[in-house]
Amino acid sequence: QVQLVESGGGLVQAGGSLRLSCTASGRTFSSYGVGWFRQASGKEREFVATINWSGDSTYYADSAKGRFTISRDNTKNTVYLQMNNLNPEDTAIYYCARSRDQGYSQVQRAYDYWGQGTQVTVSS
Repeated sequence: QVQLVESGGGLVQAGGSLRLSCTASGRTFSSYGVGWFRQASGKEREFVATINWSGDSTYYADSAKGRFTISRDNTKNTVYLQMNNLNPEDTAIYYCARSRDQGYSQVQRAYDYWGQGTQVTVSS
């Protein structure tokens, strides 16, 4: 089994930054792609960013491009999401998930393990 734990969420003012972490326990996810998704209140969960197993390939939702950066440290079994220039529309619960293979995907069904999520709230 793989357990994913997100951390780093919180309350921030518009224009501020947060860095989310996703740490895996149990079987490692260093050989798998990882994605970040988010779900705002009353909306469906949506893709944010993804990274392949080695960290040399990434892909972002249009809403994240230029503001968010996904990275990973496989020695720490951790994937990060650096979020800059946050705005109230970024308010959501952010989830990380492990891909079923080494690659990356923006499709949720490509992921088999999910964390419990961390709340990000951006005030105006």
